[in-house]
Amino acid sequence: MKEKRKTIILAILIVMVVILAAIGGYYWYKNAYFVSTEDAKVTGDLVNVSPQIAGKLLELNIEEGDKVIKDQILGRQGMSSLQESNIDQSVFRAPCSGIVIRKQGTVGEYLSPGQTIAVIVDPAKLYVTANIEETKLGKVREGQKVDIKVDQFSDEKFTGKVKHIGQAANSAFALLPSSTSGTFTKVIQKIPVKIEVDTNDAPLLPGTNAVVSIHIK
Repeated sequence: MKEKRKTIILAILIVMVVILAAIGGYYWYKNAYFVSTEDAKVTGDLVNVSPQIAGKLLELNIEEGDKVIKDQILGRQGMSSLQESNIDQSVFRAPCSGIVIRKQGTVGEYLSPGQTIAVIVDPAKLYVTANIEETKLGKVREGQKVDIKVDQFSDEKFTGKVKHIGQAANSAFALLPSSTSGTFTKVIQKIPVKIEVDTNDAPLLPGTNAVVSIHIK
């Protein structure tokens, strides 16, 4: 009976050692061959549509989700002076082709030059921005292959490559200055890395969460 008990205990210990070894091996492999982070988002170059002159908004011919092409007329303003040279300035056009993801203008309101009426993004040029810890950045190089998982499509796997490595930490652009008090807590900084997503048919949305694993070997 004692021998049987010893055999069972020994078998349990062996299984535990194998499991721990497998877990250790997995984490060693992940750290040795990948730089990974969950601090990543799908994004794109957001382009604002703005009027060139001041005036009342008379027409706005777009809705959120509409597809537009470059130079397409999106709306029209009223003008206090109908000089021939200013007629073209009374309309505002799409600065690029893409999808309207935000509509902020309302017919009847008074607009000023530079005021945002709508925001457009090109869905064919979306990319992932991953914030990589400074202690791991030395392993990252432009052109490295990247495995990407997007929360929006949990069952699909995407691939891409490192397109650009940021030249400053995110904290360098913080609005609040660093603390000048006598206490100091060292915080690992993160640097944005731009990842170009390989061509796919999935309708990715800007701002959605992603998880990236950069192949470093």
